[in-house]
Amino acid sequence: MLRRIRQTVAFVVIALITLLFLDFTGSVHVWFGWLAKVQFLPALLALNLGVVIGLMVLTLVFGRIYCSVICPLGIMQDGFARLGRMAKKNRYRYSPAKNVLRYAMLALMAAGILLGIGSLVALLAPYSAYGRIVQSLLAPVWQWGNNLLASWAESRDSYAFYTVDLWMRGGVTLAVAVATLAVLAVLAWRNGRTYCNTICPVGTVLGFFARFAWLKPVIDTSKCNGCGLCARNCKAACIDSKNHSIDYSRCVDCMECLAKCHRGAISYSVLRPVRKENPESPATCKVDADASRRQFLGATATVVVAAVANAQEKTVDGGLAAITDKKIPSRHTRIVPPGAVSLRNMASHCTACQLCVSVCPNGVLRPSADLLTLMQPESSYERGYCRPECTKCSEVCPAGAIRPISVADKSSVQIGHAVWVRENCIPLTDGVECGNCARHCPVGAITMVASDPSVEGSRKIPVVNTERCIGCGACENLCPSRPFSAIYVEGHEVHRTI
Repeated sequence: MLRRIRQTVAFVVIALITLLFLDFTGSVHVWFGWLAKVQFLPALLALNLGVVIGLMVLTLVFGRIYCSVICPLGIMQDGFARLGRMAKKNRYRYSPAKNVLRYAMLALMAAGILLGIGSLVALLAPYSAYGRIVQSLLAPVWQWGNNLLASWAESRDSYAFYTVDLWMRGGVTLAVAVATLAVLAVLAWRNGRTYCNTICPVGTVLGFFARFAWLKPVIDTSKCNGCGLCARNCKAACIDSKNHSIDYSRCVDCMECLAKCHRGAISYSVLRPVRKENPESPATCKVDADASRRQFLGATATVVVAAVANAQEKTVDGGLAAITDKKIPSRHTRIVPPGAVSLRNMASHCTACQLCVSVCPNGVLRPSADLLTLMQPESSYERGYCRPECTKCSEVCPAGAIRPISVADKSSVQIGHAVWVRENCIPLTDGVECGNCARHCPVGAITMVASDPSVEGSRKIPVVNTERCIGCGACENLCPSRPFSAIYVEGHEVHRTI
C-alpha cells in the first residue's frame, strides 16, 4: 500500500513539474509554480529558509522521501529502473557506500557556489538537470503538437490555439541534456539509484539527516529467513541482507523492500535499539566505522553551502517582416533580465534549470555558451525584445537568480544601454529614411537628428540618451539593417534604476 501511494504521488508531481517546463503560456505556473520553489537546491540558493527547514524536518521524520516523491530527476530514474526490472527481475545487490565520491561531489558543489562557477552548480543540480532534459528534448515535440492543433483549428475558423516558433535555443545545452539523459538512463536501468547515492550533492546532504529519521524501513530479524529478496529489489543497493542492516543514508524510501518481502519481515516504522544483553542477534542498523568522519564532513559541507548561499519567438510589429536572419553582435558585457540585479547575483544563484527560458514569450532568453556561466540564461535580441509589460521570467525563477519584479518597476530598471554603429545604419549606407529604433523605443531614449546639420535635408540618424535607455532591445531587434543591427545593446554588470 505504501509503495502504491508513493508511486501515485510521485507520478502526479513529475507530471506537473514537466508541465511547468512545457507550458509556454504561463498558466500552469499560476497554480503549480510552487513545485519548483520547493526543490532543495533552488530553495537553498534563494534563502527560502521555510522550505529548506521544512525539507529537513520531512527528512528527519520520513527519511529521504524527497528523493522519491519531490525530486523529478529521482522519479525519472525510477521509471528507467522499472524498465530494467521488467527485463530482469531481482537484478540488484548490496554494495558498500562510496563515501569518498559522495563527499567529493558535495565539496565540488560547495566550491562552485563559493567561487561563483555557475557551470559546476548547473551540472550537479538534480532539479536543473531534469529541467534541461524537458526543455531541450520534450518541449520542441510539445510545441510541434501545439502547432498541428493550431493549424487544424485555423482551418475550422477557430483560434483556440496559436502557433509558436520552433528553434534551438542552445546547442551546448542540448548536448548536455542528451548526455545527461543517456548517462542517467543507463545507470538507472542497470543499477537503480547509482546517481542519487554517488554523485547527487542534494542526496548526500539529505542522506546525512536521513540516518536519524524517525520512520524508516526496519528489518525484524525474528521473521527474516535471509532469502535476500529485499536486497535484490533495492534500487539504492543499501540493504545488507546477510547482516540484516540498512544504510539509511542511501535509502530513498521507495518501499520496494516492503512490497517484496513475503514474510512481512520489513516494516516502515520506528527503529528500536537492539538490546545489549543479546549479543548473538545481528544489529538491526549497522553503524559504519567512519560515522564520525561522515558526520563531520556532512555537517561542514552543509554549513558551507548555506553560508555561501547567504553571502526567440518570431516577432512581427507594425507590418515589418519577420526578423529571422539577424546575427548576434559582439557584446563586451552580457545581458541578464530585469530582476537579476547583477551578473554576480545571476552567476551565484542560477542553477540553469531553463524554466525562465521556457516561459519567455519573446524569444529573448537563451542559455549561455560561456564556460563560467554555462547554460545560465542571458538576453539576446535577434528574435524579439524584452517587452516592458512582461515579467514572466521573474515570476517563475525558484532560486532567486531573477527576483520578482513588477511591471512598473521593470520600466525603470536599466539592464544595459544602446550603442549606435554608424557603419551599419541604412540612412547612411543606402540613403533612405528609417527611424525604426526611435519609433519603437518604449521609453523615448532615442532621438532622430540630422546626420549633417550644415546640409539641409540630410538623412536623420539616431542619438541615444544612455541615461534614459533601459536596454530592452527593441531598437536592436527592429532595426532593418542586416546581418548586424545598426544599433545594439551593451549589458551592465550591475543593473541601475532610472
